[in-house]
Amino acid sequence: MASSHSSSPVPQSNSSDAFLKKEMDATKRFRPLQSLPDVCPKEPTGDPSNLCDSPSLVADQHRWTIYHSKVNIPAALNDPRLAKRESDFFTKTWGVDFVDTEVTPSFYLPQITKEHFALYQQEITPRERVHERCKNICTPKDTFDRTLLHTHDKSRTDLEQVPKIFMKPDFALEDSLTFNAVLPWSHFSTAGGKGNRDAASSRLLQEKLSHYLDIVEVNIAHQISLRSEAFFHAMTSQHELQDYLRKTSQAVKLLREKISKIDKVMCEGSLRVLRLSLTRNNCIKAYNKLKLMATVHQTQPTVQLLLSTSEFVGALDLIATTQEVLQQELQGIHSFRHLGSQLCELEKLIDKMMIAEFSTYARNDLNRPLEDDCQILEEERLVSLVFGLLKQRKLNFYEIYGDEMIITAKNIIKQCVVNTVSQIEEIDTEVVVKLADQMRMMNFPQWFDLLKNIFSKLTIFLKRIKATLNTIRSVVFLVLDKNQKNRDLEDTLQKNSAKDSTVDTEVAYLTHEGMFISDAFSEGVLPPVAADTTSQRNTSPNSEPCSSDSVSEPECTTDSSSSKEQTSSSVTPGGVEMMISDDMKLTDLELGRLANSIQELLYNASDICHDRSVKFLMARAKDGFLEKLNSNEFVALSRLMEGFILDTEQICGRKSMSLRGALQSQANRFVNRFHEERKTKLSLLLDNERWKQAEVPAEFQDLVDSVSDGRISLPEKKPAATEERKPTEFLVVEGQKYATVGTVLLLIRIILEYCQCVDNIPSITTDMLTRLSDLLKYFNSRSCQLVLGAGALQVVGLKTITTKNLALSSRCLQLIVHYIPIIRAHFEARLQPKQFSMLRHFDHIMKDYHDHIAEISAKLVAIMDSLFDKLLSKYEVKAPVPSACFRNICKQMAKMHEAIYDLLPEEQTQMLFLRINASYKLHLKRQLTHLNVVNDGGPLNGLVTSDVAFYTGNLQALKGLNNLDLNMAEIWEQKR
Repeated sequence: MASSHSSSPVPQSNSSDAFLKKEMDATKRFRPLQSLPDVCPKEPTGDPSNLCDSPSLVADQHRWTIYHSKVNIPAALNDPRLAKRESDFFTKTWGVDFVDTEVTPSFYLPQITKEHFALYQQEITPRERVHERCKNICTPKDTFDRTLLHTHDKSRTDLEQVPKIFMKPDFALEDSLTFNAVLPWSHFSTAGGKGNRDAASSRLLQEKLSHYLDIVEVNIAHQISLRSEAFFHAMTSQHELQDYLRKTSQAVKLLREKISKIDKVMCEGSLRVLRLSLTRNNCIKAYNKLKLMATVHQTQPTVQLLLSTSEFVGALDLIATTQEVLQQELQGIHSFRHLGSQLCELEKLIDKMMIAEFSTYARNDLNRPLEDDCQILEEERLVSLVFGLLKQRKLNFYEIYGDEMIITAKNIIKQCVVNTVSQIEEIDTEVVVKLADQMRMMNFPQWFDLLKNIFSKLTIFLKRIKATLNTIRSVVFLVLDKNQKNRDLEDTLQKNSAKDSTVDTEVAYLTHEGMFISDAFSEGVLPPVAADTTSQRNTSPNSEPCSSDSVSEPECTTDSSSSKEQTSSSVTPGGVEMMISDDMKLTDLELGRLANSIQELLYNASDICHDRSVKFLMARAKDGFLEKLNSNEFVALSRLMEGFILDTEQICGRKSMSLRGALQSQANRFVNRFHEERKTKLSLLLDNERWKQAEVPAEFQDLVDSVSDGRISLPEKKPAATEERKPTEFLVVEGQKYATVGTVLLLIRIILEYCQCVDNIPSITTDMLTRLSDLLKYFNSRSCQLVLGAGALQVVGLKTITTKNLALSSRCLQLIVHYIPIIRAHFEARLQPKQFSMLRHFDHIMKDYHDHIAEISAKLVAIMDSLFDKLLSKYEVKAPVPSACFRNICKQMAKMHEAIYDLLPEEQTQMLFLRINASYKLHLKRQLTHLNVVNDGGPLNGLVTSDVAFYTGNLQALKGLNNLDLNMAEIWEQKR
């Protein structure tokens, strides 16, 4: 096939137009007329890779090339915002120093040399040679171009004579306006006078139209002559074209026959299989869709059946699944247009039913008989209710349980009172109508047994509440754990999705390019990630036709339900296995708050029991009943309440202060009454005390012995055989004998009662310490008033306060002082470290007692001092010897010794007589100085020495004073 370049040359134009070539600018020439292209395209020459590199309208239409760049250089360089136009684009933006800066060559731009264009030159050289050869074959067409230009100007001038109406594209004589414009019939008239003129006008119009036709024909002929070269070229290539068309027709026919055979042999059967497979899949889908519609149609009866067996979770799951199926797979089905709203109303009804069911469960669980059995009532039912309420986000259901707890706790106490009152015959329920008044008629043992029964019932009540709430919390924690596992699973799947997301290129090509193949294998060829969720629902298209059962079985769940509502099995602490679905739309924060609220509900249960117990306690204490209890009864009550408080703390894990506060309040009243009773008793004992030595019963000796053994408590009563022991004269404490009065013996017992009360009721330790210190201070001050202050003369009617009374009082005080450190240690062991400052009360009491003892000793010395002053003031140094004065002094000293020796220890007696002797020497020295008797060995000195020897002999003859150092030389005035 000949190309356009190898066709016959165009005929030469006239040589007269050759001079126009030199006068015309190259930019003003018309484009040379090209010959008509060949029918068959020119075969490519050169490197075949050039075909791929050449521009392509299809491939490059969305790719940016350099031809898309549009830069207006003048607009970029001429910035109207500058007052002075810059000479350079770069200096305009970056300053005049920019051009002077040396730019470092970029490491990313290669160095271009001529070797880089070698390949291009090799490719373009053959094309250039072909181009030059074509230029040599074809004659120049400059003359033709000149002629063409001249002719073109002339033809344009002629065509301008033709009216424009003939040039319009919508020219049509059928149009009346166009027809009248071309043939103006208004100029023609049939009137006789104008016939000749109209005929001339007609001829003139005819000539004009003929002239127009000639001009057009001439121009058409001229245009044809201009394109004669292409015309003749087409005619010469017509034969070649017909040959090519004939060969092409035969090739197409042969190709069609081959394609038809291939279609029959290879494609028709395969495509028929694909069509049948697609039809089969469509039929399966339609069947499954119909079966799914039938299943959805049975939703409401199934929900009713589940609700009749209290399967709320199953009913809610079924409703949620059905609504999801309606929204995704059965959307737009007219017969189900009202089913969605009906299911929503049914879901609201289930919410109300679950709340009512939970309220009924709470009532039945809390009001069942209170026995030792603390098992959960219908745990499966409880777990199902809780899961349903959580699924519906009814997170305040625990408040219902809390309200029932309050009512039940009140009823428990009321029922216990009613049962106890009905068993007491002394209470006439017809006369005393109110239950509180009936309770107040009980004595302490009856009321104590009632309180013990109430506490035992409330303890079981709390244990049941704890078991139930623990089950509820375990359900919440299971859901929380499930959420955590789901998050971990999602993170793992996201990490693995990048590894598993690569798909085989051939499969991708098939599913992307082929319509029938992608449709046919949309059910069978799936990515690995989606295979797990749809393997149970879809069947393979290449498998054998299965029965209706096998086809319909996977349609029990949809894609959405299988992917969103997967369930996992969990077991509660009670052994109940539950399937937790993934559609629990609860956050970890909400579940954590709910778990804390349930734990707070357990604390509230403890507070409720304590509050009801306080009300019961206050109702009995209204008439002052609790304040009238003796110490044993109150201790028993306190121990019972402390035990109940500890039990509730162990069950609930938190302290409740209401009952403890009520116990503390009653304990304070008890302490006040306890102290007032014993202080009054001590006051009466002191007012009737005659301050004579009392015999010590055996029980008091045993009491003191138990304290010495470290047991600071009242001993238990022993059998009657021990009462035959005779009382002793002295109280023996750690080997020392103490002569006491009966008041001090009872005071020791009272002190031990205080200590034992602290052991029994630890909460009153500080109050008891204060009251005991007050009692000890009262005994010290009152005994001082009665003995030293001689108050016993008026109170008891004593004639005088003897030295024996004083010595006995001192010994009693010493006995109390012996026990104060023991009492202090006892209280110190039961006080908190921050309360140790209260122990200073005992230090003050010790000082007061020691001061009192010192005052009694001083009083005894003062008695003898006054006696010495009275007797020695009349002393005269004369015969006989011994004088009467010294005989009286020795007599009084013997009486003093006789009075105190059996009461005070020997050491104290010696110290006391040393002090008395010092007083005696002082008065004797004064009298001798007054009489001017000196130690000069004279007669007077001899008489005095004889009297002093008599005094010394008598004094040392007294029991326990034989080794007493009297140092009588001090009576003489020392010589200066």
